[in-house]
Amino acid sequence: MMGIQTMAHSKIHPTAIIHPTAELAPDVEIGPYSIVGAHVYIGEGTILESHVVVEKWTTIGSYCHIFHSAILGGPPQDTKFKGERSYLRIGDRNIIREFVTIHRATGEEEATVIGDDNMIMGYVHIGHNCKLGNGIIIANQAGISGHVIVEDHVVFGGMVGVHQYTRIGKLAMLGGMSKVVQDVPPFMMVDGRPAEVLDLNTIGLRRHGIPPAVRAGLRQAYKLLYRSKLNMSQAIEAIEEEVEPSPERDYLLDFLRSIRKGFGGRANDPRGMR
Repeated sequence: MMGIQTMAHSKIHPTAIIHPTAELAPDVEIGPYSIVGAHVYIGEGTILESHVVVEKWTTIGSYCHIFHSAILGGPPQDTKFKGERSYLRIGDRNIIREFVTIHRATGEEEATVIGDDNMIMGYVHIGHNCKLGNGIIIANQAGISGHVIVEDHVVFGGMVGVHQYTRIGKLAMLGGMSKVVQDVPPFMMVDGRPAEVLDLNTIGLRRHGIPPAVRAGLRQAYKLLYRSKLNMSQAIEAIEEEVEPSPERDYLLDFLRSIRKGFGGRANDPRGMR
């Protein structure tokens, strides 16, 4: 049985390949047959299991756990990409399971960004130029296209597909096998092909300490938006007039207004009328 090599207090399996320009913080572990490319930084206490590939210009934070055969920082699947220098930046304490692929960005000096404390399950794909926040759970085989924004504490069911330029608001929940082609407002539960808002994510709100009075206001806002005969503009006006102000209410209203300025329900889409 092969031994483990130690490099600056890190444990490197002898079959691993580490580029000379890669930088490893103390207590990093690199498993068998893993490859760490040029200009990569891996933070303290992060573990790469076997056959992991970390391609150039990727940064991984501290105390992440990257499982077998994940490929991080590969070139984007984008015909506009011409080999320019771009990045993948991954934060701290992320769990990235088997066969996950996350691509670096299109555009000189642009970055794909993953925040902290996320659980990304097996076979998930995250495309170029995506921006993911913190505390997100993505179940197996979900696919996230390029330029998608996912805010904090979103939960994805398995095999969800997300259209490019879509935004997913914080504390939203996406049902398994949903087809997400429009922005998903914060605090909502969606499901279907295409995905539609079905309810308020009450359990998620409660778990994250949103006070009962605020939850009641968001329930009222949900009913005005999705269970009345009001259109979007009328519902926004009604929420402003009838729902008790709170940071969560105001954030929801701002999110909804931005959807109206987008293209095809995607406020992040550059084809939108600004």
